[in-house]
Amino acid sequence: MPTAAGSEVTAAAAPAPLIRRITAGMAAGDESAFRDFHSAYFDRLLRYLFVVTRGDEDAARDALQETFTRVARHVRPFDTEETFWSWLTLLARHAATDAARKRQRYGALLARFTFFWKTHQAHPDEFDSARLDQMLAEAITRLEPAERALVQQKYFQHATVRELSAQLQLTEKAVESRLARARRALRAELARALNHEAND
Repeated sequence: MPTAAGSEVTAAAAPAPLIRRITAGMAAGDESAFRDFHSAYFDRLLRYLFVVTRGDEDAARDALQETFTRVARHVRPFDTEETFWSWLTLLARHAATDAARKRQRYGALLARFTFFWKTHQAHPDEFDSARLDQMLAEAITRLEPAERALVQQKYFQHATVRELSAQLQLTEKAVESRLARARRALRAELARALNHEAND
């Protein structure tokens, strides 16, 4: 677990020839270059993101995985460690910001479920967020396996529609259509769960 705020600035900088070799290799799809990059920058980027996320290690690790995905997608050759590190931290900050927005949308989703329940019942009990979170998790398990996998990948593992399209060998439009069906099925499961809670 990261322990020292700002410690990323004290990490030994990789020499310029190594940076050129690693980044050029990654840009060319060389797996050994990706392994060298991972070995050289995993801990350093995690420490950086630990600071960015204000000590939230889970958020830092989630953002780190997204950062590595973005590096693989957009890497190009760099001549100096300074410019490479600046680029990496830019990707990492954006990954952390995007992850925070997704968590906020998840919270908003739970809030909408609370509103749904309160406005559809005459005498609603109060649900706390932990109970709603549990109900959402249980509803997801009741989806068809393909729908469940799609929901988990898109909304919990933060896969993009493009990534899902490549994985499933479908068009992006087809993936979006499947996601829409999965969301409808999830809403139906949640409605049943909320009504069941109201009648207990």
